[in-house]
Amino acid sequence: MDLLRFTTAGSVDDGKSTLIGRLLFDTKSIFEDQLEAVAGASRRLGEDRINLALLTDGLRAEREQKITIDVAYRYFATPRRKFIIADTPGHEQYTRNMITGASTADLAVVLVDATRGVLTQSRRHAFITSLLGIPHMVVAINKMDLVGYAQSVFDDIVRDFGLFAAKLTVKDITYIPISALEGDNVVDPSSRMPWYQGGPLLSRLETVTGNARRNTIDFRFPVQCVIRPNQDFRGFAGTPVSGSVSAGDDIVVLPSGLATRIKTIDTPNGATTRATSGEAVILTTTDEIDIARGDMIVRRKNLPTVARQLDAYLCWMDGTDLAVGRPYLLAHTTRRVQAVVTGIDYRVNVDTLHRDPAKTLAMNEIGRVEITAADSICFDSYRLNSATGSFVLIDPATNATVAAGMLRGEAQEDVVVAAPDSGSPSTAKVSAGVTWQDWNIPREVREAQQGHQAAVVWLTGMSGAGKTTIARAIERRLFAEGRRTMLLDGDQIRHGLCGDLGFSAADRAENIRRTGEVARLFFEQGAIVLCAFVSPYAVDRSRARGLMPEGRFVEVFVRADLETLRSRDPKGLYARASEGQLDQFTGVSAPYEEPSSPELTIDTRVTSADAAAELVIAHLRELGVIGHQRG
Repeated sequence: MDLLRFTTAGSVDDGKSTLIGRLLFDTKSIFEDQLEAVAGASRRLGEDRINLALLTDGLRAEREQKITIDVAYRYFATPRRKFIIADTPGHEQYTRNMITGASTADLAVVLVDATRGVLTQSRRHAFITSLLGIPHMVVAINKMDLVGYAQSVFDDIVRDFGLFAAKLTVKDITYIPISALEGDNVVDPSSRMPWYQGGPLLSRLETVTGNARRNTIDFRFPVQCVIRPNQDFRGFAGTPVSGSVSAGDDIVVLPSGLATRIKTIDTPNGATTRATSGEAVILTTTDEIDIARGDMIVRRKNLPTVARQLDAYLCWMDGTDLAVGRPYLLAHTTRRVQAVVTGIDYRVNVDTLHRDPAKTLAMNEIGRVEITAADSICFDSYRLNSATGSFVLIDPATNATVAAGMLRGEAQEDVVVAAPDSGSPSTAKVSAGVTWQDWNIPREVREAQQGHQAAVVWLTGMSGAGKTTIARAIERRLFAEGRRTMLLDGDQIRHGLCGDLGFSAADRAENIRRTGEVARLFFEQGAIVLCAFVSPYAVDRSRARGLMPEGRFVEVFVRADLETLRSRDPKGLYARASEGQLDQFTGVSAPYEEPSSPELTIDTRVTSADAAAELVIAHLRELGVIGHQRG
């Protein structure tokens, strides 16, 4: 049997602990002495029935106040699967505990009280679920017994939660009406809600895909310690946090960049030829090179990002506010380096998802920050690899963990990050005497009316790679499906809006800045905006990405080798550039910075425009931007 880790979250008194107690009770996962102890505690508290919540509310303060304070872990199994449950607190002041409990979960159960509807904490925990990259969410609408099991109440809550969830990146959301107290739709289907045809909660837990967050591709081995029992043996102990490696594989040690091969792999049970994630092993190498604790061993052709300037989300966990510029210790896998938070891009208002300006972060607040480390760390984006994309900050004076972080990537200098969900303008530069006006019809309303979400698909690549051809093919398919679209092409933009610009680095940056702002306008209208631009500089593309909400910007790297591009040369530009007739031509006399982590990479030497269009549309479906093709 496989294992599913899931967490419960929601507002205070939504019934999280009762739900878990009901799961344990109805699946017969409680020992008799446990049940007797809970029954006795219930009598002492004046309860007229067994309070199942006491099975998880283990602290005395929790039982006295009838709230959850700390994260409680419980284990149970059915004939189909094993489970580890993290029961997390509902109070805002314990947000940090919720993040701790949910960080390893494959599924989150967010409870909503049917008598109160979607509350601030419901939205807060849904946002944190999205931020942590948990792939599956179940919205359990509890206490249906108190509203007469009315379908209208359930439908209203599904609509309200759905409008908020449209801003999140969670792709899979299931809504289930339950009564944890009475046991309706928890383990067994309820006869009191015949209008609901979906299965009970346990059925969803038993059938959902597990280990969806596990990265089985990228081999990452943080070295925990060096084993040197004698002069004839030097091994490197640790646990692969993702991927696998075999004896004889080519590897690189980071951050030094030294290359070698795996010689042997030893386990507590003897030698083996292959090591996979989660196994404690000792590796030896064919060459005697300097490897120490905190280094990371990876495959030679599959490298993580190595950087000192970091772009991250940070949840502040300490009673003393974050101090920009103050030294902290950054603990990442087995590596510890001194680090400084050099700037706060914004603080997330988790109730509305607005991005508010901030100079500090207080306890339980979440923000996007820029961090400078004293030495390089080797990492992947948190969404690609949670093991190498997460870190904590430690106060060196008290040795207390003050923050938990999720890495987005390497920080880009001077990137302007917008606040698209707040309706505020995208840059700080505003004409004198001008006041921002909110959108007359919010994007969410437009999306609900048209039946799909808005998004920006940004196709970047050198001239002749096929960006515009692919963008046109995508738009024709989307238009045929009845989707609202807009295609912005580099040549068209330069014939009007940017006709005053040349091709210097500054003019190119201004060209993409203007294009990003135009794309945002069409985005707010609810369109799927297709942008086909060379956009050679990574910082300019990052600015455009920053104008859109998380998960609504899809960067597509359209590539082909230079020889192929020269042979195609549909506009004769490569020939003219080679003859010196064009200055600052990308790929010949001006640089092109390839995307470091695009959502899609398409090589047009082997992929046709039609096939590429299908790849992009399939990705939009996976993101939930569009549904299935309309019939």
